[in-house]
Amino acid sequence: MAASISRKRSKLTKKLEAKQSYFCFTVLYNFLSRISLTLLILILIYIWSSFSTVITGNIIHVCFASRKLNSLYCLSAGTHPSIEIPTSIVKNSSSVTLQIDGNATKQEKLPSTPYTVTGRDVNYNQRDEEVANAVKVIEEQLQVHRSWRSEKDTAACDGRGIYVYDLPSMFNKDLVGQCRDMVPWQDFCRYFSNEGLGEPIAKLGKGWYQTHQYSLELIFHSRVLKHPCRVYDENEAKLFYVPVYAGLDILRWHFKNVSNDVKDSLALELVKWLERQRPWRKNQGKDHVFVLGKISWDFRRTSESPWGSRLLELDKMQNPMKLLIERQPWHVNDIGIPHPTYFHPHSDNDIIAWQLKIIRSNRKNLVSFAGGARPEAKDNIRSILIDQCTSKSNGKCHFLNCSSTKCDEPESITQLFMESEFCMQPPGDSPTRKSVFDSLISGCIPVLFDPFTAYYQYPWHLPEDHDKYSVFVDKKEVKQMNVNVVERVANVSSRERENMRRFIVYELLPGLVYGDHNAELDKFQDAFGIAMNNLLERVSRLDQADKD
Repeated sequence: MAASISRKRSKLTKKLEAKQSYFCFTVLYNFLSRISLTLLILILIYIWSSFSTVITGNIIHVCFASRKLNSLYCLSAGTHPSIEIPTSIVKNSSSVTLQIDGNATKQEKLPSTPYTVTGRDVNYNQRDEEVANAVKVIEEQLQVHRSWRSEKDTAACDGRGIYVYDLPSMFNKDLVGQCRDMVPWQDFCRYFSNEGLGEPIAKLGKGWYQTHQYSLELIFHSRVLKHPCRVYDENEAKLFYVPVYAGLDILRWHFKNVSNDVKDSLALELVKWLERQRPWRKNQGKDHVFVLGKISWDFRRTSESPWGSRLLELDKMQNPMKLLIERQPWHVNDIGIPHPTYFHPHSDNDIIAWQLKIIRSNRKNLVSFAGGARPEAKDNIRSILIDQCTSKSNGKCHFLNCSSTKCDEPESITQLFMESEFCMQPPGDSPTRKSVFDSLISGCIPVLFDPFTAYYQYPWHLPEDHDKYSVFVDKKEVKQMNVNVVERVANVSSRERENMRRFIVYELLPGLVYGDHNAELDKFQDAFGIAMNNLLERVSRLDQADKD
């Protein structure tokens, strides 16, 4: 018996070692491939474009002005394009055109060299006026988005039907079926159950689920199918919803050694399919909407970089509206909507019960930070924040180390945020963070360090007055060690904290969560309801503009 057990353990160990070796080899191969591809990109860029480089820490950002694209993009070696540097910057003082209700109305000159945009009231070191113009373009786009907001609390369906395309299963259901091997080290099937909500979390109570941050496509699809304005005759529709799970399509190729042609194949097939549909041809996709569960950069591969697809760079994809968890701030048809959280209320009472619970929560921590240091990213401020948080001199900050603790456990994160007055939310792999919304729905005031994390992202769901729900600390000041964040938030008075928390809990919270797939909300609008009402308002105005 002992010998048999020993042999089984030996075989299991060898299998595990083989899997680890294969994974390490895959990572190494992808890394070396990425280096070689980056060198190739530099050569091609030199031939076809004017370019400049910015070195931040150990990361090289290559910014190039493409004649074909008539815009400037910044790529970072080893990662997706960096949002830190404004992207639609055109060499030799070119300009960008804003599309407002389908009409080109304004052009703004943008910086001719790359800059870091870090805040609303930043003192820029170089060419302040040009950088200010770049920020101005972003803010004007956000005003355009805000102008599309519906004044109605609920959608009036008369003459505003929603048509849901019955796509071939290869574009959605078949992708969910690949949940077990979506990525090499994790089984996604438990996250995709319950129509994208994931498995229930009994410990947190009714309405809480193990929801993955990339489940938005499934959640939205389920809700649209049951929307009261849904119509089955395309001639009765004003808005056309395309239920493609393009985020899952990208996710399945992220960590596999496949060609760019493979990564783009589904996107190209989708466009071919849509071009055969009469509603698409009628308005060139202007009344169509896509909901994409990953960040915009993942769909905007503009070179031979191995990361993501080029779905949103295809010519045919420029007219439709795209709802994403992180928008590309230079595309007016990119609209940011909240990351899905773990809380999915079924009724108004579920929301009210949670509001009462968190408003009464005992917040024993002044401030907290849940995350990892990421020492490989030298330009990141996380290590500085961790040092400030763990300093023995303050004793007011709680650090949850995600390098050693499973920060994807909803119970741990929710408890920490419920016990904290403020939650530090520095950028991670990209500027936005799901954690920002986790903290807000727990009544924890987010401390933000980059305006792209929230201020330039969610005009339909977050107010223009950012001071009502957050504290801003410029990341440049943190890098230069000019500010201690713990001391900074300690100076916020109790009255200010109370006012901010009440605004978050009673004004913002209902509109930041996605109700469950059979949600019956009357008093409140959730994140889904807000998005759909505004989309219907948008297409109604487009239709009226065409008639006029």
